[in-house]
Amino acid sequence: MAAPKESMPGICPQLAERILGGVREDEIVAMGCDVVNIPSATGEELRMAEYMRAVFEQMGLAVAWQLVEGGRPNVIARWQGAGRGRTLMFNGHMDTSNTGREPFLTGIGYKARAVVKDGFIYGLGIYNMKGALVCYTQAVKALQRAGVRLEGSIMIAAVVGEIEKTEWGEYTGRQYRGYGVGTRHLVTQGGLPDMCILGEPTDMKLVLAHAGSLWARISTQGIYVHTAFAEGRERQNALRRMHDVIAEVLRWSAEWRTKAAWAGHEGVVNLGCLRAGDPWRASRTPPTADLFLDLRVPPTIAMADARAEVDALVQRLKKQFPDYGIDFETMVSVPGATIREDHEMVRAIEANHNRVLGAPPARDTVLWCSDASTLSRHGVPTVNYGPSSGPRDEQGEKVAIKTLVDITRVYALTAAELCGGQ
Repeated sequence: MAAPKESMPGICPQLAERILGGVREDEIVAMGCDVVNIPSATGEELRMAEYMRAVFEQMGLAVAWQLVEGGRPNVIARWQGAGRGRTLMFNGHMDTSNTGREPFLTGIGYKARAVVKDGFIYGLGIYNMKGALVCYTQAVKALQRAGVRLEGSIMIAAVVGEIEKTEWGEYTGRQYRGYGVGTRHLVTQGGLPDMCILGEPTDMKLVLAHAGSLWARISTQGIYVHTAFAEGRERQNALRRMHDVIAEVLRWSAEWRTKAAWAGHEGVVNLGCLRAGDPWRASRTPPTADLFLDLRVPPTIAMADARAEVDALVQRLKKQFPDYGIDFETMVSVPGATIREDHEMVRAIEANHNRVLGAPPARDTVLWCSDASTLSRHGVPTVNYGPSSGPRDEQGEKVAIKTLVDITRVYALTAAELCGGQ
């Protein structure tokens, strides 16, 4: 695509053209393949971090190695300007949605082996969200090639542990420590910019708000007895009792669907997991049954209020089933995030997208979560705007090369505009 001739606000036409001319498709493809070929499931991000550090150092950026826990570093690169402007952060997680070892995920896009085919890069992480890390890096390279002098600064944060996971029971260890652990460490240890772009896979839409998530466990208790001696006591089985509880939860979820409706989305309650008994000993009744729920909580509802709604449900269940030994806990509480529609970063992305692609980006609100939850709670205006090319299909993750190139151009122009590039 030919570089647009018109200038961006605050950027002279000649500089804008040089910036766009500095975006190299071959380097985007090469780096995209490199990062896919490095497995980096949650808890296994070290090799990916070492790669990102080497790339940043080759670019002459100042690099901080921020150890979140053993073998799990955030890598923070900074291009320091003259100190008279603001700091823009590009933030992206290195951990992937899957491990690449799941036997039921057979598509080429679910494996940590890059495949370039029909104008797309396929491979685990290219969609969520290593592709964005590539685009951030290549955008800064384009600015360097253009000879840009910054008034402010640009940061690229490659962080660990964003994927929606949490420890519980016997499921402990670094592979379960996700849900923003890297960005939480980042902002509390000095990595605090003035504003942030998150390149989550938004199909190049501007996502101005997303929902939060609350995970809860509801449990029932029952007798533990051999099948031969359960006759006449079947209703005391914790799993049968959970059947009654699930029916009430489903009725309650219809209430949440209405109460948590927001921005064209209905409230969502996902029954994410049911555990009871042992598969290797079906001749015993399960003494405990656990139901795990995921509530999507709109940013219009405080997390404490969402928890109170679940707590009220549990209190009703206890009154309705006093002998069921019902228990309850909250496991995850990640609030939603929003940014003003007229924020200067939103306006800059919108204008640059329009000039690169010839039309303004669509705006959206979504039910998934991102590290914008953490950043916005620390006073950092954050927008999600990233490269993806339609939803994942049976082949898994893929992104069109053109999408990666176009969004790199938008990132580069936006960074120059916001950070006072000359």
